[in-house]
Amino acid sequence: MSTLLGRQGRQTAMVACFLLPSLAVFLLYRILPLGWNVWLSFQSWSPLHPAQFIGLDNYDEMLRDDDVFWTALRNTLVFMSSAPIAIVLALGIALLVNSDLRGAAIYRTIVFLSYPLMTVAVAIIWRWMYDERGGLINFVLRRLGLVDKPLAFLQSFDLAMPSVIAADVWQVLGFHMIILLTGLQSIPPHLYEAARVDGAPAWARFWRITVPMLRPSLFLCAVIGILNSFSSFDLVYVMTNGGPGHATELLITWIYKTGFGQSRFDYAAALTVAQFALLLVLTFLAHLASGGNAGERA
Repeated sequence: MSTLLGRQGRQTAMVACFLLPSLAVFLLYRILPLGWNVWLSFQSWSPLHPAQFIGLDNYDEMLRDDDVFWTALRNTLVFMSSAPIAIVLALGIALLVNSDLRGAAIYRTIVFLSYPLMTVAVAIIWRWMYDERGGLINFVLRRLGLVDKPLAFLQSFDLAMPSVIAADVWQVLGFHMIILLTGLQSIPPHLYEAARVDGAPAWARFWRITVPMLRPSLFLCAVIGILNSFSSFDLVYVMTNGGPGHATELLITWIYKTGFGQSRFDYAAALTVAQFALLLVLTFLAHLASGGNAGERA
């Protein structure tokens, strides 16, 4: 017994030694900054004067006086629509390339090529494509006779957000496709064969077999899409800088402008805490929508 306990103790110590570096990095760069950010949100602080406790004043200002916060919050929720759009399109492409389509591997590679690109490069490419004078999209629209004059996509209050969403969907489409394609290929073929024998039509096989078996993959795509919506700083900042008139301002860009543009790091910390709380709520709702135990079925 003592030998067994000694062996288990050595194994536990070895595992702890392997985990310790990762846990130290996680604590140093994740937990401590998060705790400091929460503490800072209750302070009045700038690099020029010491911190002074002010309680909930920053949050009161956020909810009562900061109209841009509510605009950025609404825009962030609208920007989240890129996630279901990308997931639906990726599912369609995954079903297509998972079939006996000729050249499916080539199509799969072409769709995935957009994801490894740097977000800044994607933003520059799409900003040029949307350009009012020399952009590719306006050139094609005018050639086809669909518009009489060029459209100012990124300068329009109505078109700026859909334009940014389209660029984001294009970039993440390949990533979602790979996740869903992996899920499709893990579904046992005998389930479809049994359904065909029973006379189930294609739509019934899709809703009764494909969708339930893909639920863990769909949940993963949904969570990644939510996280992407809250962290798409590079894309929005390079394409529109939150404009025109805060029409594409997201919470992440407003936090940056408040902290580094106005040097109000205490108020930016409060905005960050609010964004983090909203992110937790949305992730929990996505978990419930997936059935509550998608991770267990995975």
